[in-house]
Amino acid sequence: MRLRALFVYRIERRDDGMVWELGRGAMGVTYRAVDTSLQRPVALKLIDSEWMKRGAEARERFMREARTAASLRHPNVATVYHFGIREENGQCFCAMELVEGETLEMRVRRTGPLDALTTIDIALQVSSALATAEKQGLVHRDLKPANLMLVAAAPDANDSSPGKAEKAETVVKVIDFGVAKALVEKPDAMGLTHGGFVGTPAFASPEQFTDARVDVRSDIYSLGATLWYLLTGNRPFRGTTIEQIRASQHSRALPIEQLKTARVPSRLISLLMSMLAPEPAARPGVRALTSKLQECRDQFLDRWKTPRRLALAAAVIALASAVAFPVFRRSQEQALPPNVPAKSIAVLPFENLNADQGNPHFAEGIQDQILTKLASVADLKVISRISTEKYGSKPRDLRSVSKELGVATVLQGTVQKDGERVRVNVELIDARSDRRVWTKNYDSDLRDVFAIQSEISQEIGNALRAKLSASEAVVLAAAATRDPEAYDLFLRGEYEQRRGESVVTAEPLDRAADFYRRALSLDPSFALAAARLARSRLWWHWVVSPLAPAELIEVKTILDGALAIAPDLAESHVSLALFHYMGHREYEQALPAFQRALELQPNHADARKYSGYVYRRMGQWERSLVEMAKAEELDPRDDAIPANIAASYVNLRQWNDAKRAA
Repeated sequence: MRLRALFVYRIERRDDGMVWELGRGAMGVTYRAVDTSLQRPVALKLIDSEWMKRGAEARERFMREARTAASLRHPNVATVYHFGIREENGQCFCAMELVEGETLEMRVRRTGPLDALTTIDIALQVSSALATAEKQGLVHRDLKPANLMLVAAAPDANDSSPGKAEKAETVVKVIDFGVAKALVEKPDAMGLTHGGFVGTPAFASPEQFTDARVDVRSDIYSLGATLWYLLTGNRPFRGTTIEQIRASQHSRALPIEQLKTARVPSRLISLLMSMLAPEPAARPGVRALTSKLQECRDQFLDRWKTPRRLALAAAVIALASAVAFPVFRRSQEQALPPNVPAKSIAVLPFENLNADQGNPHFAEGIQDQILTKLASVADLKVISRISTEKYGSKPRDLRSVSKELGVATVLQGTVQKDGERVRVNVELIDARSDRRVWTKNYDSDLRDVFAIQSEISQEIGNALRAKLSASEAVVLAAAATRDPEAYDLFLRGEYEQRRGESVVTAEPLDRAADFYRRALSLDPSFALAAARLARSRLWWHWVVSPLAPAELIEVKTILDGALAIAPDLAESHVSLALFHYMGHREYEQALPAFQRALELQPNHADARKYSGYVYRRMGQWERSLVEMAKAEELDPRDDAIPANIAASYVNLRQWNDAKRAA
């Protein structure tokens, strides 16, 4: 770049002598500069040369819109100091307040998705800025994570509220306000040509792709897409071109499972759906948006102050009184027994003793496979992995674990893999009294790991005096594969799949599918690997990008093969149910598969949870809530379950209000 100064602005250079570029986008490049007349730092945006070719009328309109944008003053908007045009070549530029910090896009890329409270606080600040802009007739037109700056601010020493820490970290500045509108070809035109469309397609409203008039509701749509990104790390609609994104907006339902996986509160999910409504008239106005965001925040802080289960119980009692809903009330009373059942267990994460902390998948895999075997025993209550993983490998207070998870016993252990040897040490403890019930050390050839898992499961069943059916005894003794290398690849796939589901990103899911396929190539009879491969591909279809019809056919072929090899494998039936549910929205076909899975593995929390979702989609609200309550008992720390229970309550309450209003 040859340009070093523009009017009173001197572009700064870094220590390496290169010009100090702050960012670049479709409209131009922004540099760090100094206003030499006032001796203050500024952000200087040089508009792309394409915009310089439009003639005197376009430049006059640019200055008119620029003056309007420069009049906007708000604490959450980066102030525009100066719009100008270089007479010699028509170069348009804009000098703005220099905001020291990082964009929200950079923050999410650096640290991952944000929590709900932080996201709500950001949204409240942006909506306040939009309200002020609306009064002045301004529309941003390019609201997105890259145009929201997160800046540091000192916390209020007098503020002792629960959200104090979050408040101190979520001061937001909207940048580039008015620049997009100043560059529109005509006041009411936003065509698809290079010279017409202004904005970022992935975050643009449907009306920005047409010649419809654009107002603040377009910015509200873009804010909804931005909040979605902050909460999940993903955009709500996939596509790399304007045409693909437009088609996705009009033809594809919002991937709500992304928000549920991110444990977004149900009220906030509902608000996001309304913000992303295709028709502007269906979206909330700025005032309504602010009110609903504040309601979401208040609800979140109320849950922060009150134990979730007590709050949920109170809501159930209130709703049961109002709408005479005895079935779910009874199930909730059963979900909170005064004493935990003696035949209940949580298999805690095993500690990896490898000196280099390598093979984390192996320790996690042994824990998971023991848990899965125990979950097949109907006489036991077995807590799911999602609820146990937060405790790490060495919980300090087992009595707290017992209380939080509602179990009498815990299994903890260590794993060390050394070449072709494996050492596993396990102990079963009565968590209520810290009494050791059973312990054993294994030092065996790696090929014996399958027998070790079976023996541990059988010994636990005996120690807890669980009644085993003949089929359950077979499950405890069975090995999914006899090939150690195939098993290791499978465990690597499980490790990556868990990562992919927790952060909802494509790369771990890709790696998971590859590991499953490689395991199957070594052992084509490895039915569990086939079932998990099918589920991995369905998860991709559900939260990342729709599979092509041929890919869904391949998933069904994989499932058919798994069921032919092992017709009594619960995981194959769960994946078959998800194929109908996620792959084709075939709810009536999904339910029998979920029910068969629960017959084979009564403690399968996912089968309970997803069958609850299916019943809800079929309008069977009571049965849905019963299943989700059972899922919550097996998976008490999966926040997606109470969020969905809450969402069902909201729908039920609205239905009764509508019935009374009629």
